[in-house]
Amino acid sequence: MMSDMATDRISVRLPRTLTERLRRRSQARGTTESETVREALEGYLSQSADQRSAYELAEGAGIIGAVGNAPRDLSTNRRHFKEFGKPK
Repeated sequence: MMSDMATDRISVRLPRTLTERLRRRSQARGTTESETVREALEGYLSQSADQRSAYELAEGAGIIGAVGNAPRDLSTNRRHFKEFGKPK
């Protein structure tokens, strides 16, 4: 129970779709929306950096999308893979 803990109140704006997902999850678990949010935040904030995916680490480092003047279809156009994986 939260009654014997000091608490702070914050306000967060959520898109309607996320609000509905939160409401459904809370109802399914039989908990309040506040409790569901607290548990989700606790889980997210307790993760250490080494538990994040490579993409999350690269995004945090600011290297996602850092290449300028690259073709937009670099990862999908076969002509960019012509010599890929072959020794130079």
